[in-house]
Amino acid sequence: MTMTRYGMAIDLNRCFGCQACAAACKVANNLPKDLVYNVVYTKTDKDYSTFGQAVVKGAITNDVAGGTYPDCTLGFLPVQCQHCQNPACLDVCPTGATQKREDGIVWVDDELCIGCESCIQACPYDEVRTLIGGDPEYYLDIVVGEADAPTHRGGTVEKCTFCHNLIDRGEVPACMQCCPGRARYWGDLDDPESEISKAIEGRETMFLREDAGTAPNVYYLV
Repeated sequence: MTMTRYGMAIDLNRCFGCQACAAACKVANNLPKDLVYNVVYTKTDKDYSTFGQAVVKGAITNDVAGGTYPDCTLGFLPVQCQHCQNPACLDVCPTGATQKREDGIVWVDDELCIGCESCIQACPYDEVRTLIGGDPEYYLDIVVGEADAPTHRGGTVEKCTFCHNLIDRGEVPACMQCCPGRARYWGDLDDPESEISKAIEGRETMFLREDAGTAPNVYYLV
């Protein structure tokens, strides 16, 4: 039986930093204050390969270009959990809370998570995981997003789930649904007829922190 290996491709030439993906993710997952799964960084040097632990080289603030006029440079780098084939977070989790599904999606079971932050320390990608320190606080008094959005508990670590609740019912991640630049592609990386396989075919691609050996399933088209 052929297994599915889900992945996402993000076209950096089509992303114009509108933050719609981050907003859609925030709402669909009913994320509390100070918790994001999806971040779009402003890059002023177009050097994306340097993204790593505790540093986003060239990032100053939203939509601020780098360089000296008229030779200015501006780009955007959407970042989320990379759902790696060899996730560094998996083996260090002492309770088995961090798990990897057969389809490649990496997720955290909040029933097992004790908030030790081992996964955060092991992950080579900055700020894709967040420890909810206390009781979650929300901007609204009502629950928003999907009816089966993840629960949020104090003392646990959360991150992008590739919206596996949507995937399991045949939909695509929320960040793709609202992207006006059509910069994201989704599907089975092992299926040559999938949308993502066709998107990356013949294109120059890169991965964040290839030196970490995690083999991410998020491709960047450059």
